[in-house]
Amino acid sequence: MIENEIAKLIFDAGLKVHKALGPGLLESAYEECMFYELKKLAIKVEKQKALPLIYEEVKLDVGYRIDLFVENKVIIEIKSVEALNDLHLAQLLTYLKLSNCKLGLLINFNTVLFKNGVRRVVNGL
Repeated sequence: MIENEIAKLIFDAGLKVHKALGPGLLESAYEECMFYELKKLAIKVEKQKALPLIYEEVKLDVGYRIDLFVENKVIIEIKSVEALNDLHLAQLLTYLKLSNCKLGLLINFNTVLFKNGVRRVVNGL
């Protein structure tokens, strides 16, 4: 499955969760529901996956965690904030670079319309 196909499945799962729960909950609640919905699709999904920083030949475990990692190809960063900002985008882009992934989805569930809270972030590698 390619990244865009995975992203479509993720968007549809997020839309389902948002329709059921609406805005205003904690990020952890949305993360658990997204994990559940993606697992039901029988695709590989990991939550709170550790992401080490490798500098030259030194591997540093500095506490980076990917919210959801789908099919070892797409990173999902979940937020429940008033508005996404540049720091949120930078965080996801850093995760993409550290993991050598091409695509990430920054999803803010604290929106009236789900589609307004979804940002695609592409790593130019």
